[in-house]
Amino acid sequence: MAETSDTRTPAQIEADIRRRRAVLAETLDEIGVRVHPKTIVGDVKAKVVSNVDHTLGRAYVQANRVVSDVRAQFVDEEGAPRLERVVPAALLVVGVVGLLALGSRRRKR
Repeated sequence: MAETSDTRTPAQIEADIRRRRAVLAETLDEIGVRVHPKTIVGDVKAKVVSNVDHTLGRAYVQANRVVSDVRAQFVDEEGAPRLERVVPAALLVVGVVGLLALGSRRRKR
């Protein structure tokens, strides 16, 4: 291993040591902030909020797509209702509600 000669003066060496200590102290402070429980909790909260926002956004887009698809089944391109599909669906809904009402009445007796 080759030795290097240090041509610095003792004052230069001491100044270099002080500078390195200051850099090291700053680095240790940064590490202390990063591993502090409040920082970790804040980071985890931010990640959870981000994931929830992303999931809610995707759910909203999917729900919007489903509503648009269902609407397209009952309304034509001009916005007029498609009676050939609306009337049977309405009759089905009325029938189900009627059956539920009858079932409710029977349970009360």
